[in-house]
Amino acid sequence: MRRLFRRPGAWPHVLVIGYTVLGWPLGIWMLLRPELLLNAAGVLLTAHTLVCTGYLLHDCAHHSIFLRSAANDRLGILMSWINGACLASYDRLKRKHLQHHADRLDVVTFNYRAALKAAPVWVRRSVLLLEWAYIPAVELIMRGMIVAAPFRFERRGERLRMILLLGVRVVFFAAFALLSIKGVLLYALAYLLFLTVLRFMDAFQHTYEVFVSPSLESAPVDPRRDRRYEYLNTYSNLVSERWWILNLLVLNFSYHNAHHARPSEAWYRLPALHRSLYRAADQQVITCRELLASFHRHRLARVLSDEYGEVAPDGARARGFRGAVGVSFLTAV
Repeated sequence: MRRLFRRPGAWPHVLVIGYTVLGWPLGIWMLLRPELLLNAAGVLLTAHTLVCTGYLLHDCAHHSIFLRSAANDRLGILMSWINGACLASYDRLKRKHLQHHADRLDVVTFNYRAALKAAPVWVRRSVLLLEWAYIPAVELIMRGMIVAAPFRFERRGERLRMILLLGVRVVFFAAFALLSIKGVLLYALAYLLFLTVLRFMDAFQHTYEVFVSPSLESAPVDPRRDRRYEYLNTYSNLVSERWWILNLLVLNFSYHNAHHARPSEAWYRLPALHRSLYRAADQQVITCRELLASFHRHRLARVLSDEYGEVAPDGARARGFRGAVGVSFLTAV
């Protein structure tokens, strides 16, 4: 284990990777079955294994799983093939996310807000209607941007690759549809659940400024964005403080201040790191239970707002926290 993995005692990695790689096709098989209970379980299993692919890819970008960089990159690319992020360049995803840590900014490739404000009214209203109905329209737009990026941003060398990858994905889902239209629709539901989980976690983890750049350039240096700024503008949105095991549902990504303090720390070591760094009632901890109301209340306002809102020092702390949207590490290319 020590020769393969970055740290000893890496059985949690083995279990999660095995669960993800085996659970995803098992979930698809369950979607194809005639039994409704199996279909429902398949949607949940498929959605959760997709969530795991996202967070495993994230840890691979930080080289926190395997000892060798190449091994991390291979697993990250495999995860991207499962969750569809393969349409983007894995290297660009990784470099843009590391830029988020280095520059202490929300780094995005496409300013969807400006595009929506410039779009016809019916387009803007359609997006808001979908968001009102809890359909993650902005996340779908950002994934559409990934497809358009090689053509929009003059990345000529990536155009053939994009066409070939799109062809592979289309053939896969066409074959899936030949087996079962119901299965494809249920997979789409699982995929929307996957997007919703990731966007909920992303929404309330930072109050950073947004840096829009289609290139890999770094943002201008600003001395105000120091380590204290990083801590004060990063939030640990724990699924539960009492029932720590629930945070495993998102591979402890909810311990976000600990992750930013030590980005290469393995996901299963983040709770202990959090306890060693912060006091029991740390001001940057806001539980998901508190954030659910804000996620609901501000689901339209956050789409076009340039401000993430504020976290109150006490009381209903998350009430004015609108949160972010369109800042996923899977769409920063």
